[in-house]
Amino acid sequence: MTVTIATPAPAAERPLASPVFRALWIATIVSNVGTWMHDVGAGWLMTSLSPDPLMVALVQAATTFPMFALALPAGALADIVDRRRLLIGAQLFGLVGAAGLAAITLSGLTTAWVLLVFTSLIAVGAAFSAPAFQAIVPELVPPKALQQAVALNSLGVNIARAIGPALGGVIIAASGPAAVFAVNALSVVGVIIVLFRWHRAVPDRHLPTEHMVGAMRAGLRYAMRAPELQVVLIRSVGFFLFASGLWALLPIIARRDLGLGPAGYGGLLTFMGLGAIGGAMLMPRLRGYMGANAITLAASILLAAAMAALSLASSFWTASAALFIAGLAWIAMMASLNGGAQATSPGWVKARALAIYLLVFQGSMAGGSALWGSVASRIGVPSTLLVAAALLALAGLALAWRFPFDKASTLDLAPSSHWPTPLVDGAIEHDSGPVLVTVEYRVDPAQVPVFFAEMQKMRRIRRRDGAIHWGIYEDTAYPGTVIESFTVESWLEHLRQHDRVTNADRVQQETLRAFQSGDTPPVVRHFVTRR
Repeated sequence: MTVTIATPAPAAERPLASPVFRALWIATIVSNVGTWMHDVGAGWLMTSLSPDPLMVALVQAATTFPMFALALPAGALADIVDRRRLLIGAQLFGLVGAAGLAAITLSGLTTAWVLLVFTSLIAVGAAFSAPAFQAIVPELVPPKALQQAVALNSLGVNIARAIGPALGGVIIAASGPAAVFAVNALSVVGVIIVLFRWHRAVPDRHLPTEHMVGAMRAGLRYAMRAPELQVVLIRSVGFFLFASGLWALLPIIARRDLGLGPAGYGGLLTFMGLGAIGGAMLMPRLRGYMGANAITLAASILLAAAMAALSLASSFWTASAALFIAGLAWIAMMASLNGGAQATSPGWVKARALAIYLLVFQGSMAGGSALWGSVASRIGVPSTLLVAAALLALAGLALAWRFPFDKASTLDLAPSSHWPTPLVDGAIEHDSGPVLVTVEYRVDPAQVPVFFAEMQKMRRIRRRDGAIHWGIYEDTAYPGTVIESFTVESWLEHLRQHDRVTNADRVQQETLRAFQSGDTPPVVRHFVTRR
C-alpha cells in the first residue's frame, strides 16, 4: 500500500511565511476587533441617548460617510506618497479619536451629536487607511501568494466580526460604552508598531510623481472609461443601498423589538460573523460550481430573505439564524465585488480604483442608512426591513440580467510595456504640450467600416489612459488611408500613457494591426505645442 503525503506549499505561495505580512495580519485582526466593539458601543449608546430610529441609523451613516467623501483623495495619496507613512498617520489619527471619545464618555459629557462627530473622526482615519492597506499587499508577499493573501485578509475581517461584537457586548454590560471605546483605541497600537518596524522599499520612479488633483482625475477618468470596473460599481450600488437597512436598523431590533441587552446585541452580530466565516470557507467550492454572476445573484436573494425573516423574528434564536444566513450572503457578495474591483484595475491605478469602489460602497451604505432610518420613523422598523428586502431582491435580479458579472475578471491587466520610446530630436520638457499623436493605417477600402467599428474600443482605451480628445478619419483622396489621432495634455502625460498600456490593450492593438495592408507597421507621429 502506497501512502501519499501531501507536500506543503512552498514559502513563495504562503503569505503567512512573510514575517511582515503575518505580523500585520494579526495586528489588523486585533484592530478590527476593536472597530467592531466600537460599532456595538456606538450603536448601543445612541439608543440610550436618542431612541429616534433616524439618530440610531445616523451612527451607521457617520461610520460610512467619511469613506464616501475621502476615498478618492486617500486612494490618490496611496498611489503617489509613501504608503507606510500615510498608514502610520491615519492610524494615529484614529487612535486619538477613539481615545477622545472614551474620555468624554467616561466624563458623562457625550451627547448624540458628540457621539456622531467622534465616530466620524475615527472613520476619517479608516478612510485614509483602507486604500493604502489594500495596495500594500503585493509589496508584502510574493506574486504567487497574492490571491491567498487577499483571501486571508477577508478571513481576518470576519474573524474580527465574529469576536468583536460579542466581546463588545460583554464589556458594555460590565463597564459601559466608555470601556469599549478605550479598548478600540488600544487595539490600534499593534498595527502602528508593525508599520514603524516595516522597512519598506520605496519603488523607483522614472517619471515625476503625479500631482494630487491630477492623480484624482486620472482615477476618475479610468473608472468612467473602464466598462468592466463600471459593472462592479453598478452592482455595488444595487446591493449596498438596500442591504444597508439591515445594519442601520439592527440596534433598534435588538433593543426594542427583541428586548435584548448589550450582550445579546453583540451575540446577534457574532452569529452574523460566524455566517460570514462559513461563507468565506465555502466560496472556493462555490466558485467551482457557479459563476460570479450566479453567486452575486444568489447572495442578493439570500440576504433579502434573511432581512425579511429578521423583520418577523420574535426571539434571539430566530434572529440569530436569520443573521447567520445574512452573514453568509454578505461575505459572498463582498468577496465577489472586492475581487472584481481588484481584477478590473491595473497596477498604476489600483489604489484609486479600489478607493472608488470603497467610495461607492460606503456612499451607498451611508445614503441607505439615512434613507431607511427616515422610512422607519414613519412606517416602523419591521415594515421598513420588508420593503428594503423586496427592493434588494428585485435589484439583484435586474442587475444580474442587465450587468452580468462574469466578464469582470477576464482581462489581463499586467503592464505590457510594448510601446516603443517616442523618437525625439532634442530635449522635450515634461510640461510641453498639448501633445497630438497620430497613427496612420493603410486598410483595404472594403474593410474600412469594420475597422472603424473596431477602433471604437481603442477610443475607450485612449480616453481611459489620458487622452482629452480622440478621432479617426479616412483620406478622401486615398480610400483606405486612415488616421487615428488623440490629444494629451502634456508630454509627461503621454509618457505615462506608455506605462499604462496593459496586455489586454496589446491584444486589441494587434487586432487592429491585422487590418494593416502590407508588411509595414502603422506610422506613429508625435506633435508638441511649444511653450
